[in-house]
Amino acid sequence: MPPEQAEVIAIQALGWLAGNDELCPVFLGSTGGTVEELRNRATDPAFLASVLEFITMDDAWVVAFCDTVGLAYDLPLRARYALPGAEQVNWT
Repeated sequence: MPPEQAEVIAIQALGWLAGNDELCPVFLGSTGGTVEELRNRATDPAFLASVLEFITMDDAWVVAFCDTVGLAYDLPLRARYALPGAEQVNWT
């Protein structure tokens, strides 16, 4: 997936997360971030990667996000791997 497409998906995820009254505080608490930071870092690929990293921790969150925005369930993780910091580990 091209990084530009991954960023679009991540921005959709950020919008979904920011509008989720139950999950957004969990994200902010786990990252130590603030609502202001959500706004200020919305174009930072590393921050967007953290949003996708968070959402992909729970299948129910992935399903809810994808159902809301009309994406295939595999796209958030594929987008995550297209953004900085998600190099796959080779254990050989």
